[in-house]
Amino acid sequence: MSKVIVIGAGPAGMMAAIQAAKKHDVILLDGNERIGKKLFITGKGRCNVTNAKDISEFFEYIPGNPHFLYSSLYSFTNNDTMNFFENEGIKLKIERGDRVFPESDKSSDIIRGLSNALSRTNVKIRLKSKVTNIEFKSNRIIAVEINNEERLYGDHFIFATGGASYPLTGSRGEGQKFASVLGHNVTQLMPALVPIEVVDSKTKELMGLSLKNVEVIIKENDKKVVYKNFGEMLFTHFGVSGPLILSGSRFIEKGKRYTLHIDLKPALNLGELDKRIQKDFNKYLNKDFKNSLDELLPQKLIPVIINNSGILENKKVNEITREERKTLVNAIKDLSFDIKGLRPIDEAIVTSGGVDIKEIDPSTMKSKIIENLSFAGEVMDVDAFTGGYNVQIAFSTGFIAGSNI
Repeated sequence: MSKVIVIGAGPAGMMAAIQAAKKHDVILLDGNERIGKKLFITGKGRCNVTNAKDISEFFEYIPGNPHFLYSSLYSFTNNDTMNFFENEGIKLKIERGDRVFPESDKSSDIIRGLSNALSRTNVKIRLKSKVTNIEFKSNRIIAVEINNEERLYGDHFIFATGGASYPLTGSRGEGQKFASVLGHNVTQLMPALVPIEVVDSKTKELMGLSLKNVEVIIKENDKKVVYKNFGEMLFTHFGVSGPLILSGSRFIEKGKRYTLHIDLKPALNLGELDKRIQKDFNKYLNKDFKNSLDELLPQKLIPVIINNSGILENKKVNEITREERKTLVNAIKDLSFDIKGLRPIDEAIVTSGGVDIKEIDPSTMKSKIIENLSFAGEVMDVDAFTGGYNVQIAFSTGFIAGSNI
């Protein structure tokens, strides 16, 4: 039997190892002290393992080279992922946005399912085994060096080393560096799903406030809409985060000017919101303006909206004019901030950029340059929005890489 060495024990590497072990001797290497370290913290420790949408809809949620993933996502679908874990005795559940989680809300259950399969297929796992060098001749890898002291020889190698985000989990972009040494082109590594910093200090007052059912629009030069979506977001000490914002960050390019616009009441048009405000005003006719918005807005947002409306906070509700009410409606429908930039790549959930997909066969994940090398997961230039899509890409590309040796 030939020997396959898989580098990286994340979802892509583990799935690749499990599939490869059906026909080959497999060694799975990882520099961490345990498998699935990044998987353990995904979904705030709950592990959003895939998405239950029809697989044909996935491509709308993959801004990073979706066509390249067609073969892998159809070869190992989200249903295959769900069946894999159900067969390992891990019960799953579907939540809002069709996100799939373990019923227990514990990422450790997902890792346990993968660990069981690795054990059953006799994959040899070597932890605290950091690859420090690659030995290659012409267009073949001969061996990898571990911890600067030991050589491991193999017949086929799979790089599943992840991106360059969350360096504490071992993702430091090293697989991309090795791929570059071997002759592969590596596109620029950038943060893909990452919080956004804004210029306005108002966000400090709003820190910790979570908003649901809002619409976010990101505009380039305050004109061209580059991103528009509906869902949840969060204010932080530096700006904004949360699912809506993380997905929107994918469309922000360095050196360009962007503004963030938040519609706090997207379900109501301008006229409907005005009627709603009039209804509240009638209830609080003799109160100060600042005490009339409690039913409409979260407490933390009220001072910010009052400031943006230009209406004096102590003005009696019954003295507010129609024109002033119009400015209030606009303030609620368009809470805007100038975007300063993205948080650093080590805070990103996912990396955009990586090994150039033009140099990888999409139906096998094999390198077109090195004959005994395959790739899987985030080491390649592929990325998706939040919602379980990135983990599914890892499983699908890992499946293809491991099955086609």
